[in-house]
Formats: sequence, C-alpha cells, structure tokens
Amino acid sequence: MLKLIEHLEFAITADREDRIIRDAALLIGDSRIVDIGTTEEVLGRLGGRTPDETVDGRRKGVTPGFIDTHVHLSESLSRAVFPDVLATRAWVFHWAKPFYAHVRESDEGVSVLTGAAEMLRSGTTCFLDMGAQNDAGLTARAVEQIGIRGIVARHAADVRPAEAPPGWSQEMMDHHFFPDHRVALETLEASVREWNGYADGRVRCWVNIEGKEPCSLELHIGARALAEDLGVGTTYHIASSIEESNVAEQKYGVTPVKRIAQHDGLGSNLVLAHAVALSDEEVDLLAEHRTSVAFCPSTSLKLAKGATDIGKYPEMIERGVTVGLGTDGVSAAGNLNLHRQIHLVAGLFKDSRRDPTLIGATKAIRMATIEGAQALGWEDEIGSLEAGKQADLVLFDLNHHEWTPYLRPEQALVWSASPASIAETWVAGRAVFADGKVTTIDEQSLREEARERAATIVKLAGLDGDVPVTTNLYD
Repeated sequence: MLKLIEHLEFAITADREDRIIRDAALLIGDSRIVDIGTTEEVLGRLGGRTPDETVDGRRKGVTPGFIDTHVHLSESLSRAVFPDVLATRAWVFHWAKPFYAHVRESDEGVSVLTGAAEMLRSGTTCFLDMGAQNDAGLTARAVEQIGIRGIVARHAADVRPAEAPPGWSQEMMDHHFFPDHRVALETLEASVREWNGYADGRVRCWVNIEGKEPCSLELHIGARALAEDLGVGTTYHIASSIEESNVAEQKYGVTPVKRIAQHDGLGSNLVLAHAVALSDEEVDLLAEHRTSVAFCPSTSLKLAKGATDIGKYPEMIERGVTVGLGTDGVSAAGNLNLHRQIHLVAGLFKDSRRDPTLIGATKAIRMATIEGAQALGWEDEIGSLEAGKQADLVLFDLNHHEWTPYLRPEQALVWSASPASIAETWVAGRAVFADGKVTTIDEQSLREEARERAATIVKLAGLDGDVPVTTNLYD
C-alpha cells in the first residue's frame, strides 16, 4: 500500500547534508519511506504508480522520530516520589533500589506501557532501555502491543553490598545480584537469544548491565565481549558522578573509564550512560575505541551531576565521539520527554561556556535522531528521513501557537516548540499517536492502574517516610 503525504511545509531530514526540504512530500510503502523530496519531485518520480491514499500535509511539518538512548521504563511508576535534594549515589541506593524491590512483574508491564505512551506523545519512536527488573520479555511484549520500537534487556549486577540498606528485600537482592559474572552473562545471553528481533524486528535485545559499583570488572568487560559475539550491543552506567569516579580512583588507583579501557573493555558496540566525570585522556579513549555516550540533561540538572561544570560533552563531540540523548527514568529526570532534552542540550553549553556556537539547534536535532541511531547501531534503518529507511517520523501541527509565525524550522523546533504541537507520531509506517491519543491502548484505564500500583509500591518500599538522603555504601 502506498501512502503519499504531500505539500508539507518542511521536512527536517537529519541526513548527511542536514537538508530541510520545503513543500515536501513523503511516499510511504508499508513500513518504509519509498521516496522523499519536494512535492514536485516526488510526484514526478511516481511514474505510472497511483498512491492508495493521498494526504494533504499543508500546515504540517515532519521530522525523524526521536531516539532515546538511555531510559529506565521500569521506573515509570516512580514519578515525583524521590526528593530533588539527592546526589546520584544516595538516589540509587536509598531510593531507587527500595522502589525496585517492590516492582512485581505485573507492575513492570504497566510501568513499561505508561512510559512508552509518554514517549510516543513526545515524538520518541525508539529507545534503549537499561533493563527490566524482572524479565526482558515484559518490555518486549509491551513494545509489541503499543507499537513503539526499542532495545530491551534484563537487568544484571554481581557485587552485593556488604550490608543491605533499609528497603532492600532479600527477593530483590537474589534477583538483581547474580552469584558471579559468569552466571549473569549466561542469563543475559539467553535473553538476547529469545527476544532479539521480536515484533517483526521492532524489538532488539542487548547484553545490558547496571554498571558502576554493583558490577565487577569482569562483568563490565564480559558484557561487551559477549555482546560482540552475539552481534548486539551493551550499555551501562559509568562515571555518572564525580563521587562515583572518586570512589573508584581511591579503590583502584584509576578512574572508571580508564580502568575499563586498560582491560580492553571499550568498543563500538558500547553505550556509556551519563559519563559526566571524565578526564581528557578518557575522552580520547572513547574516541579511539568509537564508544558512544548517552547524555541525559534533565537528570544532570535534577541530581546535580555537574554536566555543565565538569562534563566534557563538547570535547567528546569535537573528538568525534557519538553522543546521543537520553531521558533516563521519571524519578531521575522527572519526565520521558526527549524533546525537552533537545532544547536543553542545545543551550546548556552555550550558557555555561559563554560560547554561542556550541551545540545549537541543528546539532541537538542530530543528537536526538541520526546520532542516536548510530549509538544504537540502527542508523541503516532509522534516524533520518531517507528513501529505504523505516517510516519512523513525527508530524507537527504548524497551526499551533508555538509555530505562529516562524521562518527557520530547526530553530522553531528546538527553541519554540514542544510536544504540545505534535500531531502524529509514526513507527514503521503506522500512526501510533494521532488525534490526541495513543491509538493502540486504552490510556485512561492504563493511567488509573498506574496510579494504584504506584501508591502500593511507594508504601511497601517505605518511601513515604524517613529515608536517608546521603550514603557511604560501597565506599
């Protein structure tokens, strides 16, 4: 079936030339883009073909679907539960872990759907999830149901703390922490073999681990090696705060990413989450090994990670490191709105370094589209509007006040617009958000269930009481 969308005011392609096509047209066949160009060009190339459906795209603009390179869908029921006076390590050990301890399989399925619905409403068409608290299949089946595209995984760690903090259940400890790295990797391999390529290829499965203190060096190194053997990727948290990096240096005499590099642990199939506290030498190591980074601006702001103070993201970009954007989880960042991350990254470093040439609109859009796809190893299929690629796209309503008036689409998209002006979000040639709703699920019922389950988890985890806001765990 051929569908033609003609006379779009613009198409931001995010292709190699960063073309912005005016009076654009898209020809879509089943799940893929068959042709893109000006309306005159596309109509001229139709030959004898007649589209099965023609849509008037006037007062609409189109962009590639946004790609979230770091998200925790198992956290979607924890919105506005944790206070915003927490540094990263206390946030993880005294708040996130107790919350996870009480997320059951049925809770996690609802959590994934809740998060995915928010992402579709924000123009996100693909994500890299850090890992299910229970089973990767929960995320995979939810992805199939709601119609988004994503990379799923099963959470893994292998270094238990000497003494479990309050709120950590024995059941959670037994499920989260494997006896050693070998057992963890066997389980992760089984997940990849079962779920990679699910849902007609919209689901990929990686060898993901938690990273940092809860994971041994052998698990960090082994996860990337196993992923390479399986032809997939891996991701984990590292150098996510200066406190974490200082603890590692005190323990091992070397900073975290350099330690990984010394043991041949870096590679092009690895995405490092956050990577805020890096040295210049570590930036060079990432560039040398073509290792990607997922930057989460909202989390850095909420948890005071110091991205604009000590972060070397402009240096990474200058050295050729692929830096994608992530939302993280709703408890870490407050939202799963990748459009907000585009806005933030476009300006944070302009302001902190007092240099108006840093990042900016065009680069920010690329970080959320084609460069996110490159980090995920999916750039041959998604990330830009080009013939032959998947029809993952976002249609904006240009009759919205955010777009009235405008001249340069990329400037309006980054500095003026928000998800409020998104008309439709398409994945694989299908409008999964349209007419103000996600078309594949009953959102109202889902929201009611999410509220009930969230309240129960918070109570069971004791997060409505007196919880520590500092930690010395793993010191």
